[in-house]
Amino acid sequence: MKRPNILFLMSDEHRADVTGYEGNSIIRTPNLDRLAGTGVVFRNAYTPSPICIPGRQAIMAGQLPRTCKSEVYGQDLAPGYMTFARLFSQYAYTTTACGKLHHTGTDQLQGWTTRVGGDVSIGSSYIQDKQQDEFNAFANFKKSVKWSDAKEVKRAGIGKGPGYVKDQYTLQGALDFIESYFCDPYHDRPQPEKPLMLKVSLIQPHYPYLANEREFTYYLNRVQPYLDQKVSDHPFLSSRQVVPGIDASVREIRRATAAYYGMIEQIDQRYGVVLDALENVGQDLDDWIIIYTSDHGEMLGQHGIWEKQKFYEASARVPLIIRWPKGFDGGRVVNENVNLCDLFATLCDLAGIPTPSGLDSRSLVPLINDDAGGWNNETVSQFGKRNLMIKRDNLKYQYYGEDMPEVLFDLSKDSDENINFIDCQEYEEVLKQFRQRRGELGFGPNADPCYVNAGY
Repeated sequence: MKRPNILFLMSDEHRADVTGYEGNSIIRTPNLDRLAGTGVVFRNAYTPSPICIPGRQAIMAGQLPRTCKSEVYGQDLAPGYMTFARLFSQYAYTTTACGKLHHTGTDQLQGWTTRVGGDVSIGSSYIQDKQQDEFNAFANFKKSVKWSDAKEVKRAGIGKGPGYVKDQYTLQGALDFIESYFCDPYHDRPQPEKPLMLKVSLIQPHYPYLANEREFTYYLNRVQPYLDQKVSDHPFLSSRQVVPGIDASVREIRRATAAYYGMIEQIDQRYGVVLDALENVGQDLDDWIIIYTSDHGEMLGQHGIWEKQKFYEASARVPLIIRWPKGFDGGRVVNENVNLCDLFATLCDLAGIPTPSGLDSRSLVPLINDDAGGWNNETVSQFGKRNLMIKRDNLKYQYYGEDMPEVLFDLSKDSDENINFIDCQEYEEVLKQFRQRRGELGFGPNADPCYVNAGY
C-alpha cells in the first residue's frame, strides 16, 4: 500500500480563539479557515505542557512530560528516544522538519532524516567534559536578557523580530525542499513515490509582539484588548501581572494585541505559500493528511497575564485541525477533550503503522469518524515538576504543590474561569476522583512512586 503524505503545520504560542474558523470576526486566517472547513476541528485540544520545550518534546514522544522526563525548560528527550518522526522514518518515510523544534540535547534530529532550521544548537548542560569554572562567569546570562512581560508589552509595535526572520528562513527552506523532492528540475531525481512527512514549524506569533506595518495598522483600531480583567487571588495564577495604566498604558496594550494579531495573519500567509507550492508541483492536497496546531496558547492580557505557563484556556488550549478528504469526511467539530500527545497514535492509525506501547497517546480516528463511544474524556497538562491540570468534561482541576491552593474550574458554569469551585460541597465527590487521578499521574502527597505513564 502507498502510505499517505503528511504535512504537519505548527506555530508557537497561538491561542485557539484567534482564528476565523472559531468565530473571531477580526482576525484574517483564510488558509487555516480553508483547512478547518474541509477538515476536522478539535475544539477542546490541549497542550501537554504550556511552555515550549516540555510541550514540544511531549508531542514528539506521544508521552506526557513526566513520562518522557522532559518536564522543565531545557530538558530534552534522551538521544535516540522514540518519536513519531523516528518511527515513520523506520517505515520508509522521508521525515523532513523545517523550522523550530526546540531540541537542546545532543540528538538534534530526533528521528527527522532532514532538518532545516535556525534553532539547531546544543544547550550548555549537554556539553561533555565542560570546564565549569569557565561557564560560571556566564551563569546569569539568561536573567540579563529575559526582561519583564511589561517591557515586552511596552516595546510592541511595527517591526521584524527574530521570529519573523527565522520563519522566513524556514519558509524558504520548505519551498526549496518541496521543489527538489517532487521535481528536482536540475538533476531529474525526484522522489514523489516515497511517502513524505513534512513539518513546517514557525516561531510566530511568539513574542516579541512585532508585526509588519500593513498587518499592524489593519488591526490597531480593530482589536479589543483585555482590560479591566478580574485577576485571580491564587499565588500562581496571578503571578506576572501587567496592570493596565500602571505597568503599561492602554495604548501600549492595544499595540501589543494588534501586533499579536498581525503575526497570526503572517503565519497564515506563509502556510498559504506552502500549500500553493505543493499544488504547484502537482500534488493533490486532498491526498495529504494535513495537521495544524500550536505548542501552547498566549494569555494576551486576559486575567491580567501575558505569555503562557498557566492552565487557563487561553494558555493551555490550542488550535487543532486534521484534514484528509480522501480518508475521512471534513467540516466537523469535535468537542471531546483531546491532547497533542494523541497525535502520535493518530498519525500511526491514519498511516497504517503499528503504534508503540507505553505512550500517553490515544488515536483520534474514532472521534474523527464521529464515534465518541468509550472515549475517556480526560486530558492532562503539566508545567514543571509539580504543577498539574486534569480536565474531565467541563471540569478543570489544578494542583500546584502542597503549599498552594488547589483550583477547580467548571467551564459549564463559568467559561471565563473567574470562580474557583474547590470548596463547593457539590464537587466533593468529583474532587476525590481528581485527587486520586493526580496521585496516579505521580503528583501530590499520594503520588504513585512507581509511576510509568498515564495508563491510557
